[in-house]
Amino acid sequence: MNARETAWRLFSSELNSATYEIKGVDEKSPSYVVTKLGAMVNRVLIAGVLTEKENVGSDDEPMWRGRIQDLATGNFFINVGRYQPEAAAAIADIDTPAFVAVVGKVRTYTTDDERVFVSIRPERIVKINEETRTQWILDAARSTWDRLIMMKKATSAEDISEKALIGRGFNERDAKGIVTALDRYGRPDSTTYLKSVQTALRTILPDKNIDLGLPEDMSDMPDEIDIEFGSSGSNNAEIEDIILALLEELDTDGKGAPRDELERRAESDGISSMELEEISNALMDKGLVYEPNLRYLKRI
Repeated sequence: MNARETAWRLFSSELNSATYEIKGVDEKSPSYVVTKLGAMVNRVLIAGVLTEKENVGSDDEPMWRGRIQDLATGNFFINVGRYQPEAAAAIADIDTPAFVAVVGKVRTYTTDDERVFVSIRPERIVKINEETRTQWILDAARSTWDRLIMMKKATSAEDISEKALIGRGFNERDAKGIVTALDRYGRPDSTTYLKSVQTALRTILPDKNIDLGLPEDMSDMPDEIDIEFGSSGSNNAEIEDIILALLEELDTDGKGAPRDELERRAESDGISSMELEEISNALMDKGLVYEPNLRYLKRI
């Protein structure tokens, strides 16, 4: 059974400004890129417009590089090689520009002059519609806002050690990420990330100049501020039931449900490819399904 890291939703500005990576202790241990808001990122789920792609390898052994604009804060950069055959085949068939969603692992590259660049190594690439891209923007905006609030709560006390944060209700991963971020980068500029959230939301509103009422700085804002986006938990539960039923129905040979067929059937039930990926991750986190390999999902 494969244990997988959570696929983070975050804007390119937050990911690209990260310069610190926690390396795994061995080949099988995960590595994490730590962002300035304390996210410990191993995998991401991103969406946007694939604006450029280039095969820098050969026809026999392609090596794709691509640029995905998140339409809010900047660009993600992806690299697809021979060890990601499904993603390589998918990107070869996609004409630019196109709305796409990508699930993949992040990696850093340090140049000779010590500059650090972050790129994504896709596990899967799928074409999506504008509605799905809009939902991703909402998810990424909420995720960014939640991390801002969490960072503010963490820095509101004198003791900002991991032990102290866990004692205040933070989980171990969040506590470690926040303490690492503060140690490596210092306190983040909240204005930068608030503007990212506002810019992102304005891209999907009819009136691009609308005042969303978000402050330019959070220094005087109460800890309990929250933003409600997205669908309800009950709706997610209904989708989970549909996916579990499809996994049983499509597992005709004991190998699991083929992902391509699962996507087709889910789409016919009104479940987008991004929703399918999110619910699949949730079901794996709950120990209800697993991946025999990247082409199949199987119910436990």
